[in-house]
Amino acid sequence: MVLLYIIFITYILAINFYSFTLIKSQRDEATEDGQSRASGDGKIILCALLGGAIGVFSAMFALKYRLKNLLLMVLIPIFIVINVYLFILLFKSGITFFVI
Repeated sequence: MVLLYIIFITYILAINFYSFTLIKSQRDEATEDGQSRASGDGKIILCALLGGAIGVFSAMFALKYRLKNLLLMVLIPIFIVINVYLFILLFKSGITFFVI
């Protein structure tokens, strides 16, 4: 049981770290090219849905990047609430229920 908790916590930390680095790499590519290309909202939304919404939101504010994108500024806080609710639900009910 403890091993499942450790794996789940490692997953949460890894997906949030990946989402933070995804935002950073997109910002670096945008400043390097200087061109307005396709922004890649699909990758960001997918990372947020998989549990990295907190990483995406914190990266957006820490790096001051993509703050004018209305889609992300509305969806990401909703995904944060959903992610936190599901994380709490998994930890309170026991992860073994969902592994079966």
